[in-house]
Amino acid sequence: MSFQTLVEQTEIHPEGNSASSTPFDADSFNEVVMSTYGRFPLALERGSGCRVWDTQGKEYLDFVAGIATCTLGHAHPAMVAAVNRQIQKLHHVSNLYYIPEQGELAKWIVDHSCADRVFFCNSGAEANEAAIKLARKYAHTVLDIANPIILTANASFHGRTLATITATGQPKYQKHFDPLVPGFHYVPYNDIAAVEAAVTELDEGNYRVGAILIEPLQGEGGVRPGDVAYFQKLRQLCDEIGILLMFDEVQVGMGRSGKLWGYEHLGVEPDVFTSAKGLGGGIPIGAMMAKKFCDVFQPGEHASTFGGNPFVCGVALSVCQTLEKENILENVQEQGAHLREGLKMIARKYPDHISEVRGWGLINGMEIKADSQLTAADVVKAAMDEGLLLVPAGLKVVRFVPPLIVTDTDINQALQVVEKVMVKVTA
Repeated sequence: MSFQTLVEQTEIHPEGNSASSTPFDADSFNEVVMSTYGRFPLALERGSGCRVWDTQGKEYLDFVAGIATCTLGHAHPAMVAAVNRQIQKLHHVSNLYYIPEQGELAKWIVDHSCADRVFFCNSGAEANEAAIKLARKYAHTVLDIANPIILTANASFHGRTLATITATGQPKYQKHFDPLVPGFHYVPYNDIAAVEAAVTELDEGNYRVGAILIEPLQGEGGVRPGDVAYFQKLRQLCDEIGILLMFDEVQVGMGRSGKLWGYEHLGVEPDVFTSAKGLGGGIPIGAMMAKKFCDVFQPGEHASTFGGNPFVCGVALSVCQTLEKENILENVQEQGAHLREGLKMIARKYPDHISEVRGWGLINGMEIKADSQLTAADVVKAAMDEGLLLVPAGLKVVRFVPPLIVTDTDINQALQVVEKVMVKVTA
């Protein structure tokens, strides 16, 4: 059943071409909101499916989806119904009590993954914080490591908290926030020799590697998929020395890759993995999943006031169930292949500017050549002018992460805009 049919059946009628009665004032906004974002000059106020409208009534095709977050697009009837149902029933209680919706969501995740246990929080950064704490306790109590080190990859991204920006292997996110949290070491992505060397070199005195935290596909690092052989050797190495292998699936998980979890592309299972973004379809929720053997947390050692409350879990469960009910993973695979092929055709027309198109499912990157004067931001800004929303992944990669319900028509429209934009920006 199409998204539009569902909308019509549930009497959701977004007024896509009507502008706000109150003009948006960016200057007033900037007076009261901290300038922690480099915002584009665009104020959005409504959405339906894969489209959003700004305060002037202009329509945009949304291939950002809240940066790989709006799994079912905007105003999906299943989410609208879940929000209405849950907010009228019970929206928040303390985790001091059992929360049935939390148990249902955890069971769905466990039934559909390699995990045995789930901890809920509010975001990807918090999920990764939980994984870091779990790894440290496991290293201290099980591996008897006095000063455990967690290996992460160069060009990775794991969040904005102090521990997760330290885990993030990109100095630009760490600048001016030192002293950083000790206990992290960086290695090149997809380079098993570098990992093996680090494990050996860091085994000194009371220090030893206790875990590896890595993305199956690097999102902010330029949409770089993991190499299958590399990840299989990582799994073998972790098994041999008894350390935890942890995957950050915040961006790539929940069907974004064409499979439910990114690790399914790599032929290995992590001991711990994290999720957020697409899990709630735009409702703030994060989760850390672990196998039973490394679930070493005890009551009082980790918590989250809002994590796993009835509202977010009820809505997230509706997202999970809709992925299955509407066979959305099949759509992700088909439309992802369609998008990549179209982008590769465009790339062949601009060999002096585009070096590669890569990705999984509906997380794809178009890399601009290092010696080209173009930047990803140039393409993104020009596309916005033409009614297509895209997002950079670093200086030279344009990222395409539409809602997972995207259609052939949407993909074709996006490709037409990208081709038009390339003509403009390379003139």
